[in-house]
Amino acid sequence: MTTASAVAAAVAVARAHGVRVAEPVLLHDSFNLRVHLRPAPVVARVPTVTAMGRDRPDEVLRRELEVVSHLHRAGAPVVPPSDLLPPGPHLRDGFAVMHGDAHPGNLLATPRGLLWNDFEECMTAPVAWDLAVLGRTLRLDGRAALRAYGVDPDDPALAVFRAARALQGTLWQLVRAQRLPRHEAEAARALDAWLRDPSGARR
Repeated sequence: MTTASAVAAAVAVARAHGVRVAEPVLLHDSFNLRVHLRPAPVVARVPTVTAMGRDRPDEVLRRELEVVSHLHRAGAPVVPPSDLLPPGPHLRDGFAVMHGDAHPGNLLATPRGLLWNDFEECMTAPVAWDLAVLGRTLRLDGRAALRAYGVDPDDPALAVFRAARALQGTLWQLVRAQRLPRHEAEAARALDAWLRDPSGARR
């Protein structure tokens, strides 16, 4: 599973549905690969690292598409699937393509305002899970974000969710380092931090 083969799979899916792709642009390659199928106004997401942790990544994407499509119809601030081709997911060359991490990294600034993106982890779970994810972010003051939401960041009821999110995040970083060795040092630091404090507390 290489970056080039994942990009090629996304391009092949688009072209098979009549979408002109002249110059694909790799936007991000971390847990998932994102590629702008330029000049088409389409960004494809290809599970790479996350696919390694799931038996059926296509089923995860199918659920995500159903959720985000419903939210878009309801007027929620989300990035909808493209209308230039069927939303998928599309299976190509061993990859699942296209179009609950509630953290700022999944917010996109657009002319329409901030839109939520990436519902891959969406699930039926207590709101406390999303609050724990938001509270642990390093992209802004997570504690302030929870207070703005009307939640006490020191609420003991959040502790188990913070710990679970800390474990999940650490495991994903270790899996990512298997595919992308450039992240090995970062994964080692994450594991060391979790071993020293598995509570997931960040202050």
